[in-house]
Amino acid sequence: MARTAAPRIRDDVLASLASIGIVRPSDLIVRQLRELVSNGTLKPGDRLPAERELAAQFRVGRSHVRDALRRLEFYGVLRTHPQSGTVVAERGAEALTGVIRNVLEFDGQDLAALLETRVVLEAETARLAAMRASADDRRQVARTQDAFRARASAGHPALHEDLAFHLAIATASRNTVLASLVHLVAPDVMRHHGENKTCDKARLVEVIAEHQAICDAIAARDPDKAAAAMTDHARMARDQYRRAPKARVVPVSTADSPQVDLAKRRQHR
Repeated sequence: MARTAAPRIRDDVLASLASIGIVRPSDLIVRQLRELVSNGTLKPGDRLPAERELAAQFRVGRSHVRDALRRLEFYGVLRTHPQSGTVVAERGAEALTGVIRNVLEFDGQDLAALLETRVVLEAETARLAAMRASADDRRQVARTQDAFRARASAGHPALHEDLAFHLAIATASRNTVLASLVHLVAPDVMRHHGENKTCDKARLVEVIAEHQAICDAIAARDPDKAAAAMTDHARMARDQYRRAPKARVVPVSTADSPQVDLAKRRQHR
């Protein structure tokens, strides 16, 4: 008796199915805090209840509350002060809401655009930092690089130190608009790198050298070299993420240059 062939599974059906995401308790906590900021219940400068009180109210372990608060502090949404506890950062409510939304709602296509935006944005901040940084600014950039080198050399991801380095350069650019944009973009990039473990020990060694090249160019007040060094660094980080097994990023552009080639785009219309 002839055996009946098993029905073939259609590739287009499989391709149309999305993976099932698991919502972590800390995500739900962040969403509730976002709503409190959005509706004005929590305002900049307001102090949050103690960690144990939040855990009791949410009916979760304190570790979930701690994770949510750390994520929001990492993004600059919250600030922890030794005397007054955890408070909402002194920023506009609309900006806070946008930052919190970014914590939760990026998909692969959004992140691809974010990574490309970072290349252009941070190259310009490095260029301006080389032109405008004060002596104190340059010392702060160097200090953040030293902190990153120490942490990364010990084999740690050093995400907080990496973020501090980029924010120090943004501040040194003396352009408040660009600095604000970097403050919004950089944390999302760092978080996704951390979640997808794109930075292995070999890559950390490369990042130390890339950071140092940026530092040296800023110290030498060489805008072109600083911009080129930052561009190389941001592109390497972008490409490293695209190669990560967990990363489902669709490149927005295949251009090597951050400059848009309008002529080529018109040809494809």
